[in-house]
Amino acid sequence: MRKKLFIAGKWVEARAYATLFSPYSGDPIAEIPAASVDEADRAIEAACEAKAEMAGMPAHRRSAILYSLSRLLEERADEAARLIAAEAAKPVKIARTEVERTIQTYRFSAEEAKRIRGKTVPMDAAPGGEGRIAYTVREPVGVVGAIAPFNFPMNLVAHKVGPAIASGNAVVLKPASQTPLSAFFLGELLEEAGLPPGALNIVTGSGARVGNRIVQDDRVGLVTFTGSPSVGMAIRSRAGWKRVILELGSNAALIVDKDADVAKIVPRCVQGAFSYQGQICISLQRIYVHEAVYETFVSEFVEAVSRLRIGDPLDPDVDLSAMISSEEVGRSVEWIEEAVTRGARVACGGKSEGRCLQPTVLLEVDPACKVSCQEAFAPIVLINRIRDAQEGVERVNDSRYGLQAGIYTENLRTALDAAERLRVGGVIVNDIPTFRVDHMPYGGVKESGLGREGVEYAVREMTELKLVVFNRH
Repeated sequence: MRKKLFIAGKWVEARAYATLFSPYSGDPIAEIPAASVDEADRAIEAACEAKAEMAGMPAHRRSAILYSLSRLLEERADEAARLIAAEAAKPVKIARTEVERTIQTYRFSAEEAKRIRGKTVPMDAAPGGEGRIAYTVREPVGVVGAIAPFNFPMNLVAHKVGPAIASGNAVVLKPASQTPLSAFFLGELLEEAGLPPGALNIVTGSGARVGNRIVQDDRVGLVTFTGSPSVGMAIRSRAGWKRVILELGSNAALIVDKDADVAKIVPRCVQGAFSYQGQICISLQRIYVHEAVYETFVSEFVEAVSRLRIGDPLDPDVDLSAMISSEEVGRSVEWIEEAVTRGARVACGGKSEGRCLQPTVLLEVDPACKVSCQEAFAPIVLINRIRDAQEGVERVNDSRYGLQAGIYTENLRTALDAAERLRVGGVIVNDIPTFRVDHMPYGGVKESGLGREGVEYAVREMTELKLVVFNRH
């Protein structure tokens, strides 16, 4: 199967191609365009030509296109889930959940298209403002450059494309090299939904060529990127005057207080740690458990992990499958071994099975170990003992990241203190930090990024505020 670039509403043969391989089996899946700088330029130019039409399109029409997209995706949900499973090795039952969320994200975008509004400004509140009427409007930035990751190849693309279309922008999308098929699938659906030619352009290829061109081109008004802090920092430094939205990951942590119902929360914590092999920005990586319930928590957690199934992502009973690449498996094993040499204990897992890594639980981990202070992005979780919730907050905050954190406690004062003191973008009380629904504001502090996703909040980022003042005298 050979795919084509999507530029100016047409499927365009590329000059060069690369083979896409299955992360699970290693078998070839498709031939994917490896776009050149010139082809990326053509995509940006097509978006520039479409931006006036998108800006002038009435809100009800933008909304209708997005509603149509969500309906088409719902009709082909099973096909979409199997596509994600094939290209990303995401277990198909988890891929189905991603597709369901993607449908919701486009529906939220359709709704938000009708809610973009300004407000009146009471000019006479200041001396000299008498006799003047003022109001604000929000206008699209023009062209949005969207650079997406592999781990949620449909829903994280939706969090970029949906708000951009809702707010009247044109888009140049560069999907992750391992998961381009989901993006091409989106292009087909939006074409059928009636999106004007050039309003969405899809170019695949290397970040050094395609991504860098999008980031540095002055015709692009905003770049939205999800990925590593090192790449995000490079994007910010190269973007010039354009806006950037950066979602850069984390090493998400959870505090379990002494009054938590261990039997109730363990299944949820296992899900948060090992869903999609831990390759989620807010995957539960660090758990700090009160000493009064530590032994019970560890015992029940390890028992629950032992029941997880590893295998073919297309098997509906499989919980974990291959990591995105063999290099990531090797890197993860090295991080586990480093923790062990520094005194950590492997409660379960710790070994690779071909392209898969066993779900791994580490105890008594030194905070300086990579599995603690960096983003593992693997099926690895550490469980450490704490004296009280206050120590847990200190351990959570001892990180260069700050995306989301969670705390389980029945004490309201403890919960409120943690919500105030945790230095993160989102505090989740009585649930795991992996919790996300698609209309909430989502983003972090420190090295976890800049700006916020969540449809309403992304629309704010993707529009400019304009003030209009009338002098009645």
